[in-house]
Amino acid sequence: MAHGVDRDDRIRLVIVTGLSGAGKTQALRALEDMGFFCVDNLPPSLLPKFGQLCVESGGEIRDIALVIDIRGGQFFDSLADALAEVERMGLQPRILFLEATDEVLVRRFKETRRRHPLAPQARVLEGLRMERARLELLKERAQFIIDTTDLTPAQLRREVEEIFAGGAREGRLVITVVSFGFKYGLPLDADLVFDVRFLPNPHYVEELRELPGTDEAVAKYVMSRGISRAFIRRLQRFTEFLLPHYLNEGKTQLTIAVGCTGGRHRSVVVAERLGEQLRRTKHTVLIEHRDLDKRSGEG
Repeated sequence: MAHGVDRDDRIRLVIVTGLSGAGKTQALRALEDMGFFCVDNLPPSLLPKFGQLCVESGGEIRDIALVIDIRGGQFFDSLADALAEVERMGLQPRILFLEATDEVLVRRFKETRRRHPLAPQARVLEGLRMERARLELLKERAQFIIDTTDLTPAQLRREVEEIFAGGAREGRLVITVVSFGFKYGLPLDADLVFDVRFLPNPHYVEELRELPGTDEAVAKYVMSRGISRAFIRRLQRFTEFLLPHYLNEGKTQLTIAVGCTGGRHRSVVVAERLGEQLRRTKHTVLIEHRDLDKRSGEG
């Protein structure tokens, strides 16, 4: 950990980066609304100078958010050196990395009729492939990664607010518990994955089949069996056992994925129960149901 004078420790420096079209502008607007001093498309070479000005401001500027991405062209490659220099000043930059699937990003580019900055005369997909390669090392350094594939702008704003307004303090994790259906694929950013397809399935109960897992009747049915209650108890203890060890390794964000066949019933019930229990800890907990509105197949 870098050391500096007391006023340096009060400065929060957030670097917003990630794939083009993944939502960096929306994230920056959310941070601005939270009181951050925001700058879009800052050349990495100016980052140390900007950091020094903030340190010398005597506490006038404490929360700073900067978007730095591949629009910086050849200057982007100097970001690693710039980050090392601001760390030597005593600042501790936090990197928020935004990503999404190629399919969604291509669709967003088509909707806005924008060109990809790395492939202005070529296909958007080719630009995205080059961009992913250039951002790979930066993503590995990121403290926070948000996959915006299935997020609306409002949902992205809430996640940013949870991270930088309510969570991510020293000794705390931002935990996302997400339910999903295996038939639609694993969540890309999952750190832990639990399969609950062994629990009683409301899909085979006619009066419950069309109800979501958030409905009380569905939850009561799933939790009516002893195996369900025993599993939840063990899952809670196992998860709480892991949390301090993740913190000791410097992790600040954890995604726990709970899956059943279709992501509508069993996984939703378990995610809700686990999320409620984890909220009793000091950590910030988000609950998401990725496939809740998909009605085909088992739940």
